[in-house]
Amino acid sequence: MRTTVPPVACVGEPRLTAGFSEFGRLDLLAHEEVHGPIGPMEPAALLRLAEAIDLKGKGGAGFPFARKLRAVLESCERQDLAAVVVVNATEGEPASWKDKVLLTRAPHLILDGAALAAFALDAEEIVIGVADDDVGRPSLTEALQERRMPVPTTIVTVPHRFISGEGGALVNGINGLPHIPPGTKKRSSDSGVNGLPTLLSNAETYAQLAIAARIGPYEYAALGTDDEPGTVLLTVTGSAKRPAVVECAAGTPLREILDLCEVPPGPGILMGGYHGKWITAEAAARAEVSRRGLTAVGGTLGAGIIVPLGVDTCPLGEAAQVVRYLAGESAGQCGPCKMGLPDLARSVDLAVSGSAPIELVRAAAGDVKGRGACSHPDGTARFALSAMEVFADDLRLHATGEGCGKRVKGVMGLPGAPDGNPQKLTLDWSRCDGHGLCAHVVPDFIRLDGNGYPAFPPTPVPTWLREGALKAVKVCPELALRLVKSE
Repeated sequence: MRTTVPPVACVGEPRLTAGFSEFGRLDLLAHEEVHGPIGPMEPAALLRLAEAIDLKGKGGAGFPFARKLRAVLESCERQDLAAVVVVNATEGEPASWKDKVLLTRAPHLILDGAALAAFALDAEEIVIGVADDDVGRPSLTEALQERRMPVPTTIVTVPHRFISGEGGALVNGINGLPHIPPGTKKRSSDSGVNGLPTLLSNAETYAQLAIAARIGPYEYAALGTDDEPGTVLLTVTGSAKRPAVVECAAGTPLREILDLCEVPPGPGILMGGYHGKWITAEAAARAEVSRRGLTAVGGTLGAGIIVPLGVDTCPLGEAAQVVRYLAGESAGQCGPCKMGLPDLARSVDLAVSGSAPIELVRAAAGDVKGRGACSHPDGTARFALSAMEVFADDLRLHATGEGCGKRVKGVMGLPGAPDGNPQKLTLDWSRCDGHGLCAHVVPDFIRLDGNGYPAFPPTPVPTWLREGALKAVKVCPELALRLVKSE
């Protein structure tokens, strides 16, 4: 797991990253020198501000902050309960580093935004969720020691897993429950932390709120576009020669960001992270960094994640690795996650190996879309289908069984090696008589072809199917099937 925060860059006027070049990390004195003072705001004033700048959540979903704030205010009044403010700084997406940059270098901006919300809501508590990778917690702890918050403020550590950053999973974790999304969809604005109405938003969202409260809606809108004012934080990794977290105004040409990070030509770029979508190099050349601009070229802004691929790696192999990772990261508590995502991962593996048509991937994705207890199945299906579409030319090469001739270099930012002992199945065709028992034992990985012989991808067996693969090896009457170490 990477624990070194990447460099920070800026295109145009810095706001969230202001003072970084002079101070590195902004302690309270440096923070006040760079950003100036800030005072509390009444609920109506904070609502007007959030609506005037059209502030949307920066964690990926893009939900309007003003609507969240209003919902909590109304819930508190209706139930006659106090509120809780939750800052989601967990950043479970392995390819994202923007929130960690804020935690380690501008923690007081996050705390300012949380304090504004807590005062407006007359909240009884602020809770900040961070990952257990120990990247952001030391800086945040130091910042809390430097200042006085309007209400008691605590830091809660959650496992550094993909689904731990989901809103419901974070609330569960704070409440002492398993760090997974709830089995049924719940509104935290009605009942969140300790059963109280809870305002939950991303760390960057609170930091943007703190900037807007200081400079006002008109100056805030001096940067960005008419419908998306302000700046955006982006994490650029993948094949970039200079990976960085970049701040830029909404509407900035994507090409400028790619040039700044020295991204070489390649077959495609993932926009929005593992729940995002791929776009072609041609689409990237005409895209702008905004929700509307990226949607126009088939992408998505999501959590501001940009992962370009170089020409020397197999794009479908890279995508298949991510789908397998996402299937393994599921909470495993609803059908689409527990059974549907492994099936989707297997379908992608088969398509990439040339053993199955793309229709198998489409069918597996269709089985999980819109049916999960959280957005994880939908996001995974979106990612997989997008890869099949953008890399269609490569898929045709893989359909021959020969592949595209490129290695999978592992540039997608996956955390470490989730499987410390990767193994794959091999078949001795001189022994196999087509009994088909193996496909009955582990149908999620092995299927029978048109002649009744086993077909399976040449990729490592996913960890969650390893036990089934071992059983398949043991029941093979001719000892034709073997499980060997994957190189």
